[in-house]
Amino acid sequence: MSPYDRWPAVDRLWGLLRLMMGWIFLWPFLDKLFGLGFATERGSGWIDGGSPTSGFLEFGTRGPLKDVFQSMSGSAFADWLFMIGLLGIGLALLLGCGVRIASVTGAILLVLMWLAAFAPEHNPFLDDHLIYAFVLAGVYGTDAGRYLGLGKRWANSAVVRRNPYLK
Repeated sequence: MSPYDRWPAVDRLWGLLRLMMGWIFLWPFLDKLFGLGFATERGSGWIDGGSPTSGFLEFGTRGPLKDVFQSMSGSAFADWLFMIGLLGIGLALLLGCGVRIASVTGAILLVLMWLAAFAPEHNPFLDDHLIYAFVLAGVYGTDAGRYLGLGKRWANSAVVRRNPYLK
């Protein structure tokens, strides 16, 4: 039971934030997979032979860990891990199933991206990656999967009752 059960509007707000965060992860997966012309140029999608990690890791990294992150650029392992992460996190958050795991892994991915681009361009410390990571902490802590999604049904399934970390 959520501590916010007395305020259904707050529960719905966390459900809506969960959906928005899901789209924040799923959209780049789709753009990088198909090269839709937003962050990934048309014809440069993963299905066209492009690397979903090379652009950011080659040109978006800076700071003390720049060399570490640039060394991963374009590797098949980094590409697959990144794309599976974007897809899994995005779908879990959008559906409301596996929200706890998605929130934790999403926050880790966001903090890694923040570290790769440290220090942020317009602020000496804070950027959207950290803010999104904290939103995911709220999504985790409020059990936001139960609202505006399949989370209630998912939580009542036998496998999740036996393994509550799958909530």
